[in-house]
Amino acid sequence: MKLRDAIQTADWKKEKHAPVIECPDEVKANEPFMVTVSVGKDIPHPNTTEHFIAWIDVFFQPEGSKFAHHVGRFDFRAHGESAKGPNKGPVYTHPSVTFAMQVGEPGTLMAMSHCNIHGLWGSEKEIKIAA
Repeated sequence: MKLRDAIQTADWKKEKHAPVIECPDEVKANEPFMVTVSVGKDIPHPNTTEHFIAWIDVFFQPEGSKFAHHVGRFDFRAHGESAKGPNKGPVYTHPSVTFAMQVGEPGTLMAMSHCNIHGLWGSEKEIKIAA
């Protein structure tokens, strides 16, 4: 089995594990733009001590390039853990991150998330450069 075969995909409107990439479809070359990547946008993910999204990774692959560039990893560590027991902790994270980035050429933004029970999930979004 290859790693790519372990990455599941689905329509995020119907699947709580699929990452959602929100950003402009077209950006100006070498100018920062905002990106939000989240899991559970329409169907919330539980994010309990037993069932949670651990991290989201984001990559950018320029059009025509063989190689993707790692934009960032975002860890979500608080899931209600506590010495009082599961789901009794004082803080819970929600798998959503907003950041700024810039690109010099068109390509594909890719997000991958990891659910501790249901494995790897991925999604992609094309980014065009404004003329």
